[in-house]
Amino acid sequence: MSGIAIRAEHISKLYKIGAKQHGYRTVRESVNSALTAPFRAIARQRPSRKANREDHTVWALRDVSFEVEPGEVVGVIGRNGAGKSTLLKILSRITAPTTGCADLYGRLGSLLEVGTGFHGELTGRENLYLNGAILGMKRVDIDRQFDCIVAFAEVERFIDTPVKHYSTGMYMRLAFAVAAHLDPQILLVDEVLAVGDVAFQRKCLGRIGEVAADGRTVLFVSHNMGAIRSLCLKGLVLDAGRVAYFGNIGKSIETYFRLAGTGSVRTDEEGTPVAGFGRISMTGTDGTVDQGSGLELNTELHVPPGTASFTLLCILEDASQRNIFHLRTDSWDFKSLGPLRDSYAIRLSIPPLWLEPGMYSLWFKALYSGASVEARVISDIFHLDVSGRSSGWNAVLSPAALWSLGPTDTSQPEHEGTLSAR
Repeated sequence: MSGIAIRAEHISKLYKIGAKQHGYRTVRESVNSALTAPFRAIARQRPSRKANREDHTVWALRDVSFEVEPGEVVGVIGRNGAGKSTLLKILSRITAPTTGCADLYGRLGSLLEVGTGFHGELTGRENLYLNGAILGMKRVDIDRQFDCIVAFAEVERFIDTPVKHYSTGMYMRLAFAVAAHLDPQILLVDEVLAVGDVAFQRKCLGRIGEVAADGRTVLFVSHNMGAIRSLCLKGLVLDAGRVAYFGNIGKSIETYFRLAGTGSVRTDEEGTPVAGFGRISMTGTDGTVDQGSGLELNTELHVPPGTASFTLLCILEDASQRNIFHLRTDSWDFKSLGPLRDSYAIRLSIPPLWLEPGMYSLWFKALYSGASVEARVISDIFHLDVSGRSSGWNAVLSPAALWSLGPTDTSQPEHEGTLSAR
């Protein structure tokens, strides 16, 4: 078993939702229930439409199997509700699978619900020891790591203050710092990068990277594809509770984007394209680009009959729905093309933007003018994943500018150098 750190075999998890809840009963009702119990048992063996309406089930995981070798860092990715957190809870022994089993070979550390076990009336120091004990740390280990944990959380001045007076960010930073200084052989991390500000998020990523660099096995759940790409060499893609792909991280991210979907050309009953956009694609990539790369987008526009003119727009937003750009052109700009056609192939070339690493959403919009035509049509969303190094200042752009430093006193020997802004 020395070649395996985590083995999951045919794991499924069934949850029952919508089950009817019963209140407190009187003595008479309890006696009556006991007397009629045999008859209810017989009735339960028969199909009941009412029961089917009241008790519903959902499979959070279905037949999930994979193996992770020691020292591997695996990104677990998928849309909301895909089963990522459920999988980590089963591996952490927080919940039991309905079927299947999971074996872990090594000491386990989990960063699933940061802050579990903190008590508002206790000081930061007291909560540090309490939370460390809950997570399995011995007192001697907590004593040894105490200064590092407090410095990492940046709460030195408030360590003897009750945590009920902490801001949410301080509370979560201390909780993460305790969990991040465990000494596990296997580390499970579930979307903890929402902790604190951008600078502290970078510190969290760095800490996870240090654990991975020490040869520990890491399962890392995140929607931040830039972080997934920088930390992981393999990916486990979950879709509706099933394994959609397990392997190379680049192929994993491609599979994730494909499952997220960018739609397809809309057609009528006869298969003829109707007014709107076709599928968006990007030349040379599936949607993953480096910071300094230019973009070349391709799609189609199907123009409805009766259109006199149209305006094309391309919009890019970041994960916080900040508008990065709003590009526009009009059909009048292409008079040389002659009368309007039924459809156009669109190619949009965009110079390097030097965006901050992360996920972006891009789509097209068409505004029509003419009698009895739909006023506007919006394309499906194309997901753009930008990889690179973050400036750490919650900026939108991070250009690779060059700095030149030299002496102001020209009588001194000049020593110049170039420094990357990143």
